[in-house]
Amino acid sequence: MAKVKLILDTRKSAKSSISGLYPVAIRVFHNKTRIIRLLHYTSPSGWNEKRTELKKSVLVNADIDCDTVNEDIYDKLHTARKLIVDLGESIHQLTPDTLVDYIRAAWDDSLDSIVKKRVSNGLMLSEWAKVIIERKLKSNKPGTAAWYEAGVRTFKKFNDGADIRLDDITVTLLKNFQIDKESQGTGNNTISSYMRSVRALYNSAIKEDQFTTPKNPFEHYKIPATTRTKKRAIAKVELVKIRDLAYKPNSAIWHAKNYALIMFNSRGMNFVDLVKVRVKDISGDYLFYGRSKTGDRLTVRITKELEELLTFYLIGKGEEDYLFPANYDGSTKHYEKYKTLRRRMNENLKIIADDVGIEGKFTTYSIRHSWATIAKYMGISTEIISEGLGHHSLKTTEIYLKSFTNKVLDDANELIVA
Repeated sequence: MAKVKLILDTRKSAKSSISGLYPVAIRVFHNKTRIIRLLHYTSPSGWNEKRTELKKSVLVNADIDCDTVNEDIYDKLHTARKLIVDLGESIHQLTPDTLVDYIRAAWDDSLDSIVKKRVSNGLMLSEWAKVIIERKLKSNKPGTAAWYEAGVRTFKKFNDGADIRLDDITVTLLKNFQIDKESQGTGNNTISSYMRSVRALYNSAIKEDQFTTPKNPFEHYKIPATTRTKKRAIAKVELVKIRDLAYKPNSAIWHAKNYALIMFNSRGMNFVDLVKVRVKDISGDYLFYGRSKTGDRLTVRITKELEELLTFYLIGKGEEDYLFPANYDGSTKHYEKYKTLRRRMNENLKIIADDVGIEGKFTTYSIRHSWATIAKYMGISTEIISEGLGHHSLKTTEIYLKSFTNKVLDDANELIVA
């Protein structure tokens, strides 16, 4: 008579290259031995050999619903044993491989089979990422699309170039991914960025009913905390020196100096927002601009220095014209153009930094960070600084934003840039 038994398949060839775990399996003996691997994995320490079930009390099974898994594997064992009894003497006419096929068919006939649930739940990471990335590109958010692409590309590389099913993403996989990246010298900020992009894709699939899971691994795994990068703010005295620099009018570095001062006077405006400003965005004593990152519309009262700088760029232009020669329409189509503009701007800022004796990196981000840091040193509240920068939350500035009148923000800006 054929025999079946639940085992943990600890053969080297059975070990998962993704998680490093071994599959629970049914060992079938019928003249020869055959192994049917199931969909559940654990380590030798997570398997109760005597009771032939997953242990609940071990860390490796922390992200597994052991009761459900044990019920499933016992059901499969019972189905296989019942099939053998039902076949009776006719089983001797079957080869070992045919018997395995019969067992699999019997499992598939069960409407509650986890196999069927897995097949219907087989959304791939890249498959769903493609949907989200295309949405971001259509809504002219190529930076966010690139963020998703980087996360998916890195996870696939970790998986030997193969795509990953969403239901294969477990706490164990995430831990192994982190350890793999750390062993390569990847910093926590970069690892966190990759993981947060995949988490966003995973959760969006759940929210849109594309995927279901009894246990979300991202709710049981702590993504590495990001660390603050080296401060890139410059002192106000150094900004004053930039104001005094004399460059040939209309030269690239002359424009770069002007852009830097305009961004500073505009409450640390991002470079991507600067290059999208049009003449129509200036009305009376105010400059209006949209934050590309959030879509929010910000209003800045034009300071005396800002007025002087803007006057040159307004000459001979109509309402719909871009204010600055380094214009960018914010579209995905021209995103590469923007990256080139930003790179050239940062190259010129490096020259400017050398000319005034600024140590360390001085980039477009430094201008924004400098506005906030100078404001902090001058005693302006974190809430006002956050509102001035257009932040949505205080992961950057520590608390949720409070509402302030634009006059308070403008008075703070006058004080900072004076």
